[in-house]
Amino acid sequence: MDLSHDVLVVLAKTFGLFWLVGMSIGITAYAFWPSLGRRFNRAARSILDDEQGPLNHSGHREDKSG
Repeated sequence: MDLSHDVLVVLAKTFGLFWLVGMSIGITAYAFWPSLGRRFNRAARSILDDEQGPLNHSGHREDKSG
């Protein structure tokens, strides 16, 4: 079988299409999987829980007490 450029282009486009659709379905299923919701919510809140305020010019946290 002689693999010409046109045949390789069709194979690459077909494989790429199925790969993209499959990965999209897999990532969407992972993101919306019910048992992973708690993990995602905890990760989203952990960024805000660690917030202590901005750094000043010397690299230390500013005192929020007043």
